[in-house]
Amino acid sequence: MKNELRTQAKILFGALAVLWLTELVDIFLFGGALNAWGILPRHLIGLRGIVFAPFLHGGLGHVAANTIPFLTLGWLVMARRTADIFPVTVIVMLFGGLGVWVFGRPAVHLGASGVIFGYLGFLLLRGWFERTFGSMVFSLIIGVLYGGMIWGVLPGLPGVSWEAHLFGFLAGAFAARVLAARR
Repeated sequence: MKNELRTQAKILFGALAVLWLTELVDIFLFGGALNAWGILPRHLIGLRGIVFAPFLHGGLGHVAANTIPFLTLGWLVMARRTADIFPVTVIVMLFGGLGVWVFGRPAVHLGASGVIFGYLGFLLLRGWFERTFGSMVFSLIIGVLYGGMIWGVLPGLPGVSWEAHLFGFLAGAFAARVLAARR
């Protein structure tokens, strides 16, 4: 158990270090120019953002706002099985990013919040797809604790990519379905 927690901490804090380091390099070495590598919907060049957008942020406040939800929901994804974090993250990045690329507003979309909402979608719907008592209770607890986040999938604040939230959430739900079928 102790080794498992240590592994989970290494994964989460390692990923978080990459997010922060990328933002610091972007700000102090490139003056924010790396943000052009975000998702630009319906432009061929914008496809690269599907891979890069989750690592890019619109400033230190943006990456700071994503830090605690990333750590919390990321750890909850790993609570039962540490290895779940990898397929869930890949599915959310690819399918969520593709959804933003196809349907998003004509703006550059970036930030880890699409992945965070993907983790939320996975956690909320895992119980539905697995249909075991434990997974359903866990999903209900997640719903009680984090269900208020769901409003983030709707248009709201200017400059916030609700599309990344929505398609990240849907991709997380898809990941819950795929991983439940595998089991």
